[in-house]
Formats: sequence, C-alpha cells, structure tokens
Amino acid sequence: MNGPSFIFPNDAHPPWSIMIVLYPYITGVVGGTFVVASLYHVFHRDTLKPVSRLALVTSLCFGAFAAVPLLLHLKHPERCFQVMITPSVTSAIAGFGFIYGTYMLVLITEVWLVYRESIVEQANCRRGMSRSFYRIMALGVTEITPRARAVDQWLIRVLAIIGIPIACVLTGYVGFMFGSIKANPWWSTSLMPVIFLLSAILSGSAALVVLHLFISWWRGESPDADCVRELSRYLWIFLLLTVSLEGLELLQMAYEAGGEWHVVSALLTKHLAVSYGLVQVVIGSVVPLFLLLPSLHARTCPRMMTRLSGLSSVLVLVQVFSMRWNIVVGGQLFSKSFRGFVEFPVHWAGREGLIAATAVLALPLLAIWIVSKIVSL
Repeated sequence: MNGPSFIFPNDAHPPWSIMIVLYPYITGVVGGTFVVASLYHVFHRDTLKPVSRLALVTSLCFGAFAAVPLLLHLKHPERCFQVMITPSVTSAIAGFGFIYGTYMLVLITEVWLVYRESIVEQANCRRGMSRSFYRIMALGVTEITPRARAVDQWLIRVLAIIGIPIACVLTGYVGFMFGSIKANPWWSTSLMPVIFLLSAILSGSAALVVLHLFISWWRGESPDADCVRELSRYLWIFLLLTVSLEGLELLQMAYEAGGEWHVVSALLTKHLAVSYGLVQVVIGSVVPLFLLLPSLHARTCPRMMTRLSGLSSVLVLVQVFSMRWNIVVGGQLFSKSFRGFVEFPVHWAGREGLIAATAVLALPLLAIWIVSKIVSL
C-alpha cells in the first residue's frame, strides 16, 4: 500500500462497472412496462389496448435478460446458483432472487393466458412442425369455450393485480440497496427507492412509445394517436415527479450543507457536469417536458404529436440511463475520506466494456422480434 492510497483511501479501480448501470436500467423497463399493461387489464384504460400485449411481451423479454449484466460482472457467474441452493431470507442481495423469480413466474403465466386463444387458433390452422410447436404451447388444448375465455380474463386481472406490487418492489429494490449504504452521501437517502420506482415507470412508458411507433412504421401502419397521447400524458406526469424528487433531494443536501456537501457539489459541477447537468437535466428532462406539452392537447395534429412524443421518449430513455450512470458511477468517484476523486475507466472491449453492454441491450430487442414471429404483438 503506497502513501497516497493510505492518506486517501480510494479503490484502485471502482468495483462497479457499466453492467451495474445496465442492471437497474433493464429492471426499470421490466417494471415500467408491466405497470402500463396493468393500467389496461386492471383499471380498464381502453386507450392503452393497442400496446397492452406489447407491454407484457416487452416486460417478459427484458426480464429474461435482467440478470445478464450481473452475471457478466461476476468473476465467477456460476456462484449465482448459491442464491437458490443456500437461500437467506435476511440477505438484501439474495432478496433479488426471490423477487425476480416470483415476478417472472407471474409474468410468464399472464403472458401465456393473454395469448392462449391466439396460440390455440394457430395450433388448429397450422400444419407440420409448426402445428406441433403451437400445440405444445397450448398444452394440448384445441378449443377455447366462452367460459374458459371468461376464466382467462379473470385470471389475467388477478395476476396483474398481484404483479403490480411485485413489479414496484423489483424496481424500487435497487434504490433501496443504494439508499441503505450510509457511508456514501450520494446514495444514502430515503428518496432513492421512490426515485428509482418513478423513473422505472417513466422508462417503461417511453420504451412503449418508441416500440409502438417503430413497429407501426415497420408494418406500414399508422400508430394509434389516442394511445400515444395517453402514454405521453403518463410520460409527462412521471417525468415531472421524477425531476421534482431529484431536485428536492439535492436541495435538501444543499440546505443541510453537511460535511460531505462540498464533495457532492464538486462531483456535480465538475466530474458529472456533462452526464448530469447537460444530459440528464437539460437534454433528458427540461427539453422533453416542453416537447410533450403540445402532445397533451387533443387539437394537436396526430402526425406532429407522434413525432414529438417519439423524440421525447428517446430523450427520456437517455435521461433514465444517464440517471443510473450518475448514481452508480458518481457514487464511486469520490474517495472514502471525502478528500479527492478517482477516475472511472470506460473500456470498449472485454466482458464489461461498451460493446458487451450494447449487446446486452440488444438481446431483449432481439427477443421481442422473435416473439413477434410467433404471436401477434
């Protein structure tokens, strides 16, 4: 151990990489899209019907790869099985395994019930190997009676009701983990779980707008204007709430002016000036708040409304990713003694590089494309 590292107790290399940024980003999309789907199945928001199936499929596909960033970050990914082999109900880390497993079980069942009638129809009209494939998916069922259809709808609503709190816990869980680290003033705040939950619903709504517009364009169809406008309203509301809570959090730190505030202020004004001040606040928050305003009015031209909503949704997705980056990376930049800062190396290659991160983000999109070939979104 050399002199400077003894005086300024820093980690030689920040332990958490970009994969730990991707993990809460992906789980946010998982929970946010499920909440949007539940607005239709539970609260009967009929304007969201065009994206209700897409929302469930998106949640399932992103959920299937939610643990991939964690596995890539582990030096020994095979040790993940220890969570299931030797579970601990008092471990916050192991809690993710219980929450994630329960959520995926509920989600898979709900998705299957939503598509069960379509799967049975395909099993009856297909031939050859594809017919066998759909029959296996239908569990041998060849007919859907009106009574069975009513039971399916009831079960879908029940599962959606059960899944809402689980999805909220899944997305807020990461914020709880960061907020419970008392030694880090950038993380230790009781608002952290709430901010993660609101930003998750925000990212889920934005992802659905982008996917709906892209799929409509790919198919040569016009996007549903009422659905996009409804999603834009949720987008604007949750963006305003998220930005307000983030601002209140910083305002409280500044007003208290504790011993660590000089480090946090230097972190925001110097080391995170671009990723926080420019990208997260200006480009990802202020600009979408103004761009979405015309989309909220019914008199706005549908084509202009969809363009503004699509652009705002892309900026919001960038904002949420930037927020995850600033929290995960920003909390590792200052020393444990509050007397200096460290560098965060960003690599292109390697298991935790930018190329691998891009591939991880592409996997859920590839899964959505595969699912679209099997059932109709």
